[in-house]
Amino acid sequence: MAIRNPQALKALLPPGRRLLGLDLGEKTIGVAISDPGLTVASPIDTVRRIKFTEDVKQLVKMIQGREVGGIIVGLPINMDGTQGPRCMSVRHFAENLIGRSDLWGAEPEIAFWDERLSTVVVQRLLIDEVDMRRNKRAEAVDKMAAAYILQGALDALAKIPDPA
Repeated sequence: MAIRNPQALKALLPPGRRLLGLDLGEKTIGVAISDPGLTVASPIDTVRRIKFTEDVKQLVKMIQGREVGGIIVGLPINMDGTQGPRCMSVRHFAENLIGRSDLWGAEPEIAFWDERLSTVVVQRLLIDEVDMRRNKRAEAVDKMAAAYILQGALDALAKIPDPA
């Protein structure tokens, strides 16, 4: 199976390959990407969810030519540490993603990252620091949350020595 922890994903990642970050919502998927050095996450865009196959086709189009070697998916763990229906939905999406290697060209390597409060933090940043209006904020929050999730994983991975 290609769902791993972030440390195992880093060990399998070929040099120069990027990580993709996904924030899976019910209506949209926020998408972010790392630099090849795995230090900085940048938001890319938001996919408006239609149905699974169409969603994956949009993701594939969005990342073609970006040398993605793995995917970090935000896992919406409850504040008390339990995993509810949203976690199960995200896990199901990831398992289906692995099963659609025909769309990716290969079986993707996936790791989950705890996304607790990511959307709240991003919304607060956009309100307090950027003073962004509600309609503009709605467009930006999903891709910014994906970048926040991915950046958290990158920061943790930076503390792990590179495999020899």
